[in-house]
Amino acid sequence: MNARSLKGNSPGEINIALETCMAEGFSPTLAVVFISVKQDRNAVCELLTRHGIDVFGSTSSGEFTDGHESTGEIALLLLDIRKSNYCVLLESFDGKTDEEAAATLAKKALRKFSKPAFILCSSFFSVDGKVVNGEVLVRSIESVVGPQVNLFGGMAGDDLSFTGSWVFTNDQASDYGMVALVLNEDKIDLQGMAISGWKPLGVFMTVTKSEKNLIYTIDDKPALEMYLRYLGEERAGSDEQFDFFKTVGGHYPFQIEREGRQALMCTPIGYDKEKEALVCEADVPQGSRFRFSTPPDFDIIETVIEKAGELKSATQAEAEALLIFSCAGRLSALGPLATQENDGLADVWNVPMAGFFTYGEFGRAVNGKHEFHSTTCSWVALKEK
Repeated sequence: MNARSLKGNSPGEINIALETCMAEGFSPTLAVVFISVKQDRNAVCELLTRHGIDVFGSTSSGEFTDGHESTGEIALLLLDIRKSNYCVLLESFDGKTDEEAAATLAKKALRKFSKPAFILCSSFFSVDGKVVNGEVLVRSIESVVGPQVNLFGGMAGDDLSFTGSWVFTNDQASDYGMVALVLNEDKIDLQGMAISGWKPLGVFMTVTKSEKNLIYTIDDKPALEMYLRYLGEERAGSDEQFDFFKTVGGHYPFQIEREGRQALMCTPIGYDKEKEALVCEADVPQGSRFRFSTPPDFDIIETVIEKAGELKSATQAEAEALLIFSCAGRLSALGPLATQENDGLADVWNVPMAGFFTYGEFGRAVNGKHEFHSTTCSWVALKEK
């Protein structure tokens, strides 16, 4: 496998960069495309299709390549990989449940390869507000393929506009679906990890009333009041308007207890002032126990990079390409440190890299189980055998 990363602020810039690569003798078969909703993704797909390049794509909330980070632009990882070693599948949720769609996709992958691995991107919510359940996607694919399945990726973004996110291939697109780059793991080696780096803070609290992704009470007190007072933030109690996600929600995710599994990181993305409720990015079952997270600092990215180095040393693995799926909350909370984190992971593997800031992440937790995550950095290194 050969790989190169490209970036651009328009389809025209991508065209120039692509033609330069191909003039140097590089002949990619596959493009991993992370693109702002402000850009013309159809034009980019048409360009790649003209060159016979398969497309696996997702809209972003910020995108990055080696040494470069942007918002509102386009990032590509071009791969020269044997077409017999992968396929790209898109599955819509329209007319079926998340579970049914994920199971259908997994069965298609098994018909293609006896040992499929997945790079998965799904929409987070549709243009008309339908929300995708990331936990269901992971568990449904796992139930079909088996618990040993390798699965990494993230939920598509929309530049934090929360108006609808998209996944796409050369000639298909969906704001309520998922796209999978299915790899033949007998021919492609994957090494990856999903880790937040955030440390738990304080005592356990209990969600005493909730409905789907709305938390009404914590320890029988209004959830919004409890959350903000615990963090010393009072503004939502006044008439003042502020960006909840960028100010507090993205900085202080919940760490929800799960028996025998890594705690679920769950980010409050907004609030309902009238109901005094927190709006979370994922469903939170009533009765859940959780702790808050420590303030974001440099220790978070040090932990992520150190764990990547430890995995590489332990496995003695090599790589030819790197994909990173980092939560949009990390960019909000860590600021420039998020760029250092992505560049640090690229330095560990020393290969071409591309990634984007997501609305939820898929990947293998430190304890070895694949999970749906939040406020997490999920990365995967690839090598063709």
